[in-house]
Amino acid sequence: MHASSHYDRLRWALNRLRAMSPAELSFRVGRKVQSAAERSGIGLARVPLPTPGRQGKPWVGALPVHFDVARYTAAADRVLAGRFDVFALREVDLGFPPRWNTDPKTGVVAPLRFGKDLDYRNQTEVGDIKYLWEINRHLELVTLAQAWHLTHEERYARGCRVLLESWLDQCPYPLGVNWCASLEHAVRLVNWSIAWFLLGAQESIVFAGASGEQFRARWLSCVYQHCHFIARHWSRHSSANNHLLGEATGLFVASLTWPSWQESGHWSELARRELTAAAREQTFEDGVNKEQAIWYHHAVADMVLIAGLMARANGLDLGEAYWLRLQGMLDFIASIMDVGGNVPAIGDADEGVLVRFSPGGSGADSEVYRSLLATGAVLFERPDLRLKAQVFDDKTRWLLGDEAESRFRSLAPCSAGLPVRRRFGAGGYFILGERFETPREVRIVADAGPLGYLSIAAHGHADALAFTLSASGRPLLVDPGTYAYHTERRWRRYFKGTSAHNTVTVDGEDQSVFGGNFLWLHHATSQLEAHERVAGADLLVASHDGYRRLADPVRHRRTWRYEPAHLSITDELLCAGSHSIRIHWHFAPECTLSLSGHTIHAVRDHVSLELQCPTGLTPTLVTGFDPAEGEAISLEPLRPLGWYSNGFDRKVPATTVVFSGRVHGNSTFRSEIRIA
Repeated sequence: MHASSHYDRLRWALNRLRAMSPAELSFRVGRKVQSAAERSGIGLARVPLPTPGRQGKPWVGALPVHFDVARYTAAADRVLAGRFDVFALREVDLGFPPRWNTDPKTGVVAPLRFGKDLDYRNQTEVGDIKYLWEINRHLELVTLAQAWHLTHEERYARGCRVLLESWLDQCPYPLGVNWCASLEHAVRLVNWSIAWFLLGAQESIVFAGASGEQFRARWLSCVYQHCHFIARHWSRHSSANNHLLGEATGLFVASLTWPSWQESGHWSELARRELTAAAREQTFEDGVNKEQAIWYHHAVADMVLIAGLMARANGLDLGEAYWLRLQGMLDFIASIMDVGGNVPAIGDADEGVLVRFSPGGSGADSEVYRSLLATGAVLFERPDLRLKAQVFDDKTRWLLGDEAESRFRSLAPCSAGLPVRRRFGAGGYFILGERFETPREVRIVADAGPLGYLSIAAHGHADALAFTLSASGRPLLVDPGTYAYHTERRWRRYFKGTSAHNTVTVDGEDQSVFGGNFLWLHHATSQLEAHERVAGADLLVASHDGYRRLADPVRHRRTWRYEPAHLSITDELLCAGSHSIRIHWHFAPECTLSLSGHTIHAVRDHVSLELQCPTGLTPTLVTGFDPAEGEAISLEPLRPLGWYSNGFDRKVPATTVVFSGRVHGNSTFRSEIRIA
């Protein structure tokens, strides 16, 4: 096991080097030199005394109070009782305060060595780093601070102090896994900022007396160390994805909240430049985030939103282009969301949130998308976004204040023009269907976009020409999601791979070449060939070159044609030789399926779908297949199949239909779908 793990790490390192440009290689060498210097004490933060009394303004003029208080006190009481929800772990007893360097999932205690030397990917040394980092983001600190703000019961303020003091004791700068990744510092800073204002800022009860003043000095010193760390360890080159934008958000929010040191102005301006540039660079002009992962689209929109609100509150203008980018991102969410509020699980998703403003629920809950639309409806005075959001939610109230509810309700909802847009050409997504925003809606989201962002495309999946389909607000054909990140490599590879998406595999290969959990070595490139309305039907034609790398090159072209209650999918495999092919159809776990000859019948609630297998291919139904269990299956290669991830580190069996066969030279297959 140890030898295998060592080989895997070596293989990943070599693959990672292949994805780097000469400039990045030089940069990484410089970072190694910098870390060596910091290990010896050169370049570490030397915390100066803060200027007394200097602090910024909160993100909203008047902190809101009109909430169901019992809901927030119940959530805070669970935290004080030591019960946490961490991904797949529910009501897990971590104690209060928890042990901050102990992975809640595996119990592994991460060592307190110099943070930048730790390999956070090494499960033997640190456990499952996603779980460990999640509790250290201090989302629960905000929960306790909210309860104090709404009740002024001293135990909640005292709980905030206990939580923070224990963290400061157990996570000394610059040691351990909580001092190795700038994004984690940034998320923690944002939660600290929100909690600071909810607790009453400088005049908070937690700072009362001599011991309170000492606690405030310790906390502010750690804020300085966090800001100093981020400013010296930006994510650059092929890692400059949402991490860079998150780092800029954290440093920006912190420098506005605590303008307490000589460096604060510099940090604020530096973060503002990084923030505005990253918001523009990481999102296409049509509003689609370039990571090609819907959860990260949401996460980036949240960063842009919260940073923008802090800027406005403190008299800074981030520019019209900044807010237009956010509007475009909301347009995309509104367009792919079906009438039931469901959003396709395209690309990676880890349930991570910047701040947990509303207690309860799962990070994978569709309400996070509705909430963004509700906030956007008020910010931009958009009745169409109000219609999609449906309700004024707690998170929007926390962000915009109590008075925002009346503004939300004053927006007259109108379905005209929805979905907001049906074509996102730069991002590569297209909306087909009919009767949008009605109980008889059919909504198809087709993907003809890039694999992902930058050379590693870290959060993209090999899903070119895949699509999802929902009818009457019920997802039928779905994207199965993510499930795993740093651990369980074979499951990570399956859920990112082509066979886990509603598209075609050739010779059992992925369209793009997998190089590691967050690394693609070869990127399939999609090309749009047509998107138009012809004779009352929606028509979309696109192709990709992912299989051109095979010894006998193959180009896959797919044509979608939708007319009322009828979708035809035509797959052309353009090649000279012989190949095995499989067309995958992933159904939602709630669907009941049956096979009669070459016809598949699927039913979910009152909606039914009939799928006809093309002549020359053989249909097979697979549910919850795991080759490690030693089961028999007729399909090769033997990989997991028939699973749906309904949240990070969670999966359930679901039925996948596979049409399999062989092609000999150019071949065409037409699959027919009828919806009732």
